[in-house]
Amino acid sequence: MKIALISGTSGLVGMQLLHQLLQSKDYDQVLSVGRRKLALKHGKLIQIDGELSKINSWDWEEKVKAQSLAGEYHTFIEAVSGKTAEIHAFSSLGTTIKVAGSKEKFYAIDHDLVIEFARWAKKIGASKFLYVSAMGADSASSIFYNKVKGETEEDLKTFQFGYLGLFRPSLLLGNRHEFRFGELVATIFMKPLVWLKLAKNVRPIHDHQVAKAMVKKGLGTSIHPVEIISSGEMQDLTQ
Repeated sequence: MKIALISGTSGLVGMQLLHQLLQSKDYDQVLSVGRRKLALKHGKLIQIDGELSKINSWDWEEKVKAQSLAGEYHTFIEAVSGKTAEIHAFSSLGTTIKVAGSKEKFYAIDHDLVIEFARWAKKIGASKFLYVSAMGADSASSIFYNKVKGETEEDLKTFQFGYLGLFRPSLLLGNRHEFRFGELVATIFMKPLVWLKLAKNVRPIHDHQVAKAMVKKGLGTSIHPVEIISSGEMQDLTQ
């Protein structure tokens, strides 16, 4: 049995990623974790919710069993608990300082929650972890956003997954729930690069391209245990 774990499904890439995972014939089951459940039903989808900062103290089996009144998730639980499943974890958790309310709260989401999810995924047997980072991720950066993304990448490496994919998209194109004036202006000026197919590592990239690239990498093989996937490479993977 091949299982995908996913966090951050309410976000731009997360929604597309969930769609891609559910449509994939290669994943038998998708387990989504979050603060709340999505208003979505699918035969392959299991959703459990709670305070993500405490995910490592969750009784995830009981949370799944509570939704399995007819015992339909017995095989899933048995495969995960018995370590017979191949498990891949996908994280697109992230926010902005404006939405979070402060740098401290931003760090708690973009770093701490990602690391807690990775720790839990590793504990239950995930062999691969695929994370949506950012183009300028650098733990030594003077830009706070890039520094946090870089620190998160470095801390993810300590878990020593069989494969760690660090996806660094440029400006994301898609239908966001919230309005971001700065991104709107940047999109207006940079969109010609998409039309002209220029500077593919810095030109905007569509949310569904990032999602497709993540699933493709998750299902593929790599000789490198840690891989940085640039925005340009993601576009190449989805052409």
